[in-house]
Amino acid sequence: MSKYNTSYKSNYLKLESIMKRISLIHLITAIAIACFILSSCNPVEPPEPFGAIPSERQLEWHKLKYYAFIHFSPNTFTDMEWGFGDEAESVFNPTELDCRQWAKAAKDAGMEGIVITAKHHDGFCLWPTTTTEHSIKNSPYKNGKGDIIKELQLACEEFGLKLGIYLSPWDRNHHLYGIPEYIDVYRTQLTELMTNYGEIFEFWMDGAMGGSGYYGGANESRKIDNKVYYDWPNTWKIVRELQPMAVMFSDGGPDIRWIGNEQGYARDPNWCTTKSNYFYAGIGGVNSELATGHENGDQWLPAEVNTSIRPGWFYHKSQDDQVKSLNQLIDNWYHSVGMNGNFILNVPPDQRGLFHENDVARLKELRDYLDNAFSINLAKGKKTTATNTRGNSSEFNSKKAIDSDLDTYWATDDSVHQAMFYIDLGSETKVNCVLLQEYIKLGQRVKKFSVQVLDNGEFKSAGSGITIGNRRLLKFKTVTTSKLRIYLYGRKTSLAISNIEVYRVPEMLGRPEISRNADGKIVISSDSPDPVYHFTTDGSEPGPDSPKFVDPYSFPQKGVVKAKAFVDNYSSSSGTSGIILFYKRCPSKKNFMRGTLS
Repeated sequence: MSKYNTSYKSNYLKLESIMKRISLIHLITAIAIACFILSSCNPVEPPEPFGAIPSERQLEWHKLKYYAFIHFSPNTFTDMEWGFGDEAESVFNPTELDCRQWAKAAKDAGMEGIVITAKHHDGFCLWPTTTTEHSIKNSPYKNGKGDIIKELQLACEEFGLKLGIYLSPWDRNHHLYGIPEYIDVYRTQLTELMTNYGEIFEFWMDGAMGGSGYYGGANESRKIDNKVYYDWPNTWKIVRELQPMAVMFSDGGPDIRWIGNEQGYARDPNWCTTKSNYFYAGIGGVNSELATGHENGDQWLPAEVNTSIRPGWFYHKSQDDQVKSLNQLIDNWYHSVGMNGNFILNVPPDQRGLFHENDVARLKELRDYLDNAFSINLAKGKKTTATNTRGNSSEFNSKKAIDSDLDTYWATDDSVHQAMFYIDLGSETKVNCVLLQEYIKLGQRVKKFSVQVLDNGEFKSAGSGITIGNRRLLKFKTVTTSKLRIYLYGRKTSLAISNIEVYRVPEMLGRPEISRNADGKIVISSDSPDPVYHFTTDGSEPGPDSPKFVDPYSFPQKGVVKAKAFVDNYSSSSGTSGIILFYKRCPSKKNFMRGTLS
């Protein structure tokens, strides 16, 4: 072998050795980098659930906002609210009944379902039940071959609506009511309804139980102990077995509770939690607790907020011109959907079997308002920061609160019970409403919050509240700002906020109050932050030139105050009319009356 070949081979071996060492170094370096990345990116554990948390069926219900209630029975034809139970089946005769019209009107209104009174207190059943002759099968409707529950089921399926069932426990017609055998009748009715009409999203139980009735011809009063008579736990098993995803409503749940009034008003605070076995269907004297829930309750029992679009629950021709105003319905929306509840609005069919034109028109007006008010989320895509992010992880950072995904959320460390959340709008913007939502799969955690706006380099409070829960709308006077700061106070643990949105909604007239404060002075206020108030004390009608309410003022112990609220720079051309509030003479400092929306 030549000297040249020997040298070449030696150099080649040296080069090969160097390349192996370089490859080994690259491999070691790559492994080191990977180890560093893995060690620095260990997944941050999410917050632990806090307190009572919702079930899967409750979570599905929480996704809803707004659905219809339908009261329809012989009362519709007898001009009554509570039928006595002695009505002849022949009175029930809707001549143009069209469940598709109901469903279309509900869908066009933005509603997500319909709950119908399959049986009200009069005992008349809207389906051909085997349990009583007091039913649609003995009425003129379709010559006794009709089944309104089935017709409504098909209409709801066609228009993509959910179906709910109201079945009154009280039956003023059935001869067995008041004795144990009636419970088997009720359970048979419940089984029929839960079996034959597709998927049911809600079962509704009324609290009116026991009293005077016809009872198969016995005109008498029958008393029951509504806490034990119905043996609710065993009755509920029927629903759980046949409709496992249906939520059950009553004063005490077991899935959702009454808000404590029929005016469509939830207040702050509104906790989703209550004490176990504290409420029950038909319980009395606890309306204020039903309204607030219990902050430290050990069961998840959120509130449903109910009212009727008319003064009555059933149709009365005399109320055709008493349909709730748009302002009233908007106010109800902010105090139901916007106050950590779901809104169930009653729309009673008339004697034709149709939603009245006045009701349908008002529903459309509400839909138009909501579409306009909440069409532009001013926080979408904006820059956000927070004073704390759980584990400094991108999985829980502030962007998760504005990404339009309710399954992601901004969270704080366990040691942080309060934090600031900033939204940079990018330029001066008019705002007056903020939507806040907690990640309720982990429980309800916030017990105080405030919304602050940047004004001349300083953050100032625009409004505040106590509870958030599933959904909270905070409305405040319209301001112009470039940045918002939301100050959240944790309850007893870390924060978990799934959604924050910002809006500029139209001003509205809220429900006003005139009262005396602790010093005996007159105060004029409203649930809505928008109006300004002008008042008179000489009996004349208030106008823009009347004195403007600014601060509490002295007023004789006896007298008359009239006040009117104005928005939109005193212009009524925008469709916002004034609210006139008449006051009787007030003999004491504690005496005050509420106004009504015009």
